[in-house]
Amino acid sequence: MANEQAVIVIYNNQVFVADNIKEVIPEFLMLLKGTIDCADLPLNVSRSFLQKDSNVIKLSKHITKKVADKLTELFEKEREKYEGFWKDISPFIKYGSIKDKNFYDKIKDILIFKSINGDYLTLNEYFEKSGGKKEDEKAENKVFYASDEKQQHQYIKMFKDQGLEAVVLDMAIDNHFISYIEMYEMNVKFFRIDSDLAESLKGEDEGEKEDKAKEEKLIEAVKKALNIEKLEIKLEKLKTDGTQAVLLMPEHERRLQEMSSMFGGEDMSKMFKGGETLILNKSNSLIKALEALEGRADKREDFNLICSHVYDLALMGSRGLDADKLESFLKRSGMILERLANI
Repeated sequence: MANEQAVIVIYNNQVFVADNIKEVIPEFLMLLKGTIDCADLPLNVSRSFLQKDSNVIKLSKHITKKVADKLTELFEKEREKYEGFWKDISPFIKYGSIKDKNFYDKIKDILIFKSINGDYLTLNEYFEKSGGKKEDEKAENKVFYASDEKQQHQYIKMFKDQGLEAVVLDMAIDNHFISYIEMYEMNVKFFRIDSDLAESLKGEDEGEKEDKAKEEKLIEAVKKALNIEKLEIKLEKLKTDGTQAVLLMPEHERRLQEMSSMFGGEDMSKMFKGGETLILNKSNSLIKALEALEGRADKREDFNLICSHVYDLALMGSRGLDADKLESFLKRSGMILERLANI
């Protein structure tokens, strides 16, 4: 008798052959339930034989096609139901796409992504909401995403406030999946929401003549106060004035760090540290005050305290503080409060 625990049972003219044969059923579809009765399937089910049998290969491709067709039909006719299933089925669809290019080609237009606003979008729908896909071969079609909605809340809020769109990619497979999409989709590039500053987040200078020398002096003073090797510092006018600073890391470098942490451990990931950019928001009142403090010998300690605190706030909004950083942040917070209270 067939194994009662089997998910897919295979017959030849109602004669039980086997269950869950991965040479017949692609492994990413092993959670499907059903019965297959195929007269062309050999009764000899040795693995070496099955791997070479043309009928087995055809059957495996047919099963994959039927699943892709059913998913497409569900997407087109019962979109709401399809979206309701997505959280449960998406890991298998993503894994199947990576394992089988033919499967990916059949379902790539019905891949959906949860947006930061809670709805679901295909890539084409995402680009439509973001101003349309650029077909120019040299143009870059950016897809912004969040991998942790709580950790990256500050960036998500900035996007929402400006009516910008981003998707949520919070599964372990997503890093591999988006790299796979980038390999086959012309000019589509994924950027985590804290890896690049969207042009739409930048404010207008309104014709002001910026004192570049003064800005460069401030940047050098902040660099000296923070004393963090490889940290780049920039001044930008953002549309939101409530954010003092944001910390950005290039997408490729962050992916290398995550990959090295996954396969090589923490020590290997340290090889890639650096390359971050601290964006100081010129629209923010604290950054404006920081500019006024720069160069005042009697305010040097205050200047350094504020620089360190602004950096840690940006760090908290990006990836959080480790134990040592948190201890320093709490101690510094106490010092700032004491100064405010004139203790």
